[in-house]
Formats: sequence, structure tokens, C-alpha cells
Amino acid sequence: MRLQTKENWLWLVPLIIAIILWQFIAVYVVKESTILPSFTAVIFSFYELREDIPLDILVSLFHFAIGMVLAFAVALPLAIAMGWYDTVFKAVDPIIELIRPIPPLAWVPLAIAWFHLTHFAAGFIIFIGAFFPILIASYTGFRDVPKVLVETGKVLGCIGNRKLIRYVAIPYALPSIATGTRVGMGVAWMCVVAAEMFGVSNYGLGLRLFTDFFPMHQMDYVVAYMLILGLLALCIDRLFRHFVEDKLFKWKRGIVK
Repeated sequence: MRLQTKENWLWLVPLIIAIILWQFIAVYVVKESTILPSFTAVIFSFYELREDIPLDILVSLFHFAIGMVLAFAVALPLAIAMGWYDTVFKAVDPIIELIRPIPPLAWVPLAIAWFHLTHFAAGFIIFIGAFFPILIASYTGFRDVPKVLVETGKVLGCIGNRKLIRYVAIPYALPSIATGTRVGMGVAWMCVVAAEMFGVSNYGLGLRLFTDFFPMHQMDYVVAYMLILGLLALCIDRLFRHFVEDKLFKWKRGIVK
């Protein structure tokens, strides 16, 4: 039990070392807060920004939710069609591979032209970031369904593509869908700053970084918001892993964890 407790707290050691090195380098090596603010200055900036941080977080999460919901709603049906029907795959795959390498930032002019400076413009950029990882991982899962499972499903009464997709293909592809969703969430969260830096709303973590703090060389505020972005991403990922991988896919771990 003591050994397990020590292992649970072992992650604190490199974190504390990193904080000490950060403070030492910022104070005694760099000696310039506009280049590298100290850890203590960044912590104090959280207190100074305590009134703005909650609303900025909520707005960024709202943009993130718009993009993720839209990405999942569009990518999953398309993935089913591409993964199950070879004709659809051959027709759509070249278009997907042509558009996929375009960086989400390149879509900003179109997002502003189509949705103007609104929450949906930010959501669209985030949608672009999340859409392709979800789509590719999901249709790969559907295309990899073993023929023996399909034939077994037919023997057990799954007659027709609709029943085979529902009772055979989707359960088999769920781990791939979950993996694609997790990767898509990570890419989508990285797109939040790019989506908000053009002033699509009056609040947001990305907006504060590039329009308020950076022009004024308030690097302690910049680093504080960078840490918030990282912590939120960590929380989102851990929640997803807890409810999806640890609960829904508990069977994948086997008998011994």
C-alpha cells in the first residue's frame, strides 16, 4: 500500500524540479520578465486576472463544444458510409485527402466570410481541426471489420446493411471512433487560440493572449493563460479517458489492469 501511494505521487517530483528550474532561470539567468516571467509572477497574475479568467474559459469551452459537436455529427455518418460502402470510399477519399492537409488557420478568411465575427466562425475553425482525425480513425475502424463477424451476424439474423452496421460494425469500430475523437479533441483544442485571435467575440483565452496581453508585453499574463490552456486540455482528456476508456471500454484492459 505504501509503495502504491508513493507511485501515485511520483509525478510531483519532475513537476517540482521543473518549477524550481523555471524560477531560477527566470530570476538569475534571463533577468527580463518580458522574455521569461518567473513562476511566482505568473502565479500572482492568476490572482490579478481572477475576474476575467472564468468568463474567458467559458467562452473558449463554448467555441470548443460547437466545433466538436459539429465535427462528430458530420464525421461519424460519413465515416460509416466510407467504411462500409467501397463505392463511397473511392468517390470521397480523394476529396478528403485533398482538403485534409490544409491547415485550419488557412480557413479563417472563409470562416469570417461565411459566419462573420461570431461564435460560429470560431466553432468552424475548431470543427476543421477535429473533423479529419475523427473521420479517418472512424472509417478505418469500419473498413477493418472482419468478414467472419459479418457472416456470423448474418447467421444470427442481421439481414441487411442497416442491421449489420448497427449490431456488428459500430460495436467493432467503437474503439477506433474513441481514439479518433480523443485525437480530434486535442487538435481542436489547439485550434481554439487560432479561432479566437481574430476577435470573433469579446472574450476567450485566445483573444486575451493576442489582443490584450501580448501587445502590451504582459508576458506573465500570457504564460498564465498558456498554463490555463494546458490545464483545461489535461482535464478534458482525463475526463474523456475516465468515462470512455475506463468505463465504456473497461473490457479492453482484460482481467488484470
